Amino acid sequence: MGERRDLWYRLRPYFPDPAPIVPEAEGKLVRSVGLTLEAVGLNVSVGRQCVVCSRDGRRVEAEVVGFAGQSIYLMPVKRVEGLEPGARVIPLAHGQAMRIGLQTLGRVVNGLGQPLDGKGPLQGGEFLDAVPRDINPLSRHPISEPLDVGIRAINALVTVGRGQRMGLFAGSGVGKSVLMGMMTKYTTADVVVVGLVGERGREVKEFIDHILGAEGMARAVVVASPADDAPLMRLRASQLASRVAEYYRDQGLNVLLLMDSLTRFAQAQREISLAIGEPPATKGYPPSVFARIPELVERAGNAAEGEGSITAFYTVLTEGDDLQDPIADAARAILDGHIVLSRQLAQEGIYPAIDIEASISRAMPNIVQDDHLKQMQKFKHLLSRYQQNRDLIAIGAYSPGSDPQTDEAIERFPKLRAFIQQGLKEAVHLPESMSALRSVLRPAAEKSESPLAAAHARRQT
Repeated sequence: MGERRDLWYRLRPYFPDPAPIVPEAEGKLVRSVGLTLEAVGLNVSVGRQCVVCSRDGRRVEAEVVGFAGQSIYLMPVKRVEGLEPGARVIPLAHGQAMRIGLQTLGRVVNGLGQPLDGKGPLQGGEFLDAVPRDINPLSRHPISEPLDVGIRAINALVTVGRGQRMGLFAGSGVGKSVLMGMMTKYTTADVVVVGLVGERGREVKEFIDHILGAEGMARAVVVASPADDAPLMRLRASQLASRVAEYYRDQGLNVLLLMDSLTRFAQAQREISLAIGEPPATKGYPPSVFARIPELVERAGNAAEGEGSITAFYTVLTEGDDLQDPIADAARAILDGHIVLSRQLAQEGIYPAIDIEASISRAMPNIVQDDHLKQMQKFKHLLSRYQQNRDLIAIGAYSPGSDPQTDEAIERFPKLRAFIQQGLKEAVHLPESMSALRSVLRPAAEKSESPLAAAHARRQT
């Protein structure tokens, strides 16, 4: 029996779809509760792919997610309909393999690697191996050069390095999808991989047509699994997006990975874990969720020197704009920085609504010049000083001339706010971003007194 199974694995490239059935003992379905299927009579490992065959010929693909004694727990990849007690459960030799190559650029696939765009089967030179190669952390090339993302506020104030992993923290309806689309079109990367996981089905089409557009799709691969997909499909879509990015990195290319969202990935893992009986730990999240997040995130980054890189942006949905949400807190600890989108700025019509004070890039001190770092710190200082005195300024309780730094913040605030704003179809690259930052912070012409102090003196007289 073992020799026959090995033969199937050697013949794997010739049977991409459907997956061949392994000639070994099959089981039967004895229980179906919620999302979980329970079978007996199987001797398979966790992660193994199986197919459940009903009497009317329906095939439901499922994955082994746990076991207890002689019972095997499976999670269906798609929604389950028409299964009955005693249905046959047959192990598969392997999961469905996705063809990949440069011809895959411009395509949209689901979590199984199946095309969703109606352009026919995928074309590529090889099948994508589901298991990524391990990279020794000491062999990874350090983050040493900035990455131009085409967004002025990010380039100048939250500079991202090639191979860095950033979090994009935002509540719903604050503009994170639009910001991701801008980065997709304007970032200087060879390949862009977009994972749309757990979002509304309508948004998938809108993101591809209106935000990415033909220009963005020309060098992108989109892996989509909307909110109505089974949790296992959403989990696979997240993993497949990372695996596709790893493939192109291993070809020596610089890859931009955009994952929307890491929160939906965690919620899919929570649904699976709770369904098989894992106890919740932190606000309803089982411990396995917090183990899966670093497993996914750590796959991004630089390879060895001279090889490719993956610069990754993971969106994190902060429910109720709460940055202390367990998933947000866990992501912030493992990522190399975070960009926070402010609902208040969005309500004021400022897009992208980046909260500069709350955003930080941990790699920025290592990839920019000292004068750039000082200008960034001064920008943040002036913006923070204005925000601290905003209420006093609004009601006229602040007396100009009482604090020179606050006076300067008030004087420069319109330019600081305008610096953050950027049009949807406007690309501002790194040199232009730095020039604009220097212009905003350029010292004013020397005068005997500031305009605010002069106005205050005139009122006094």
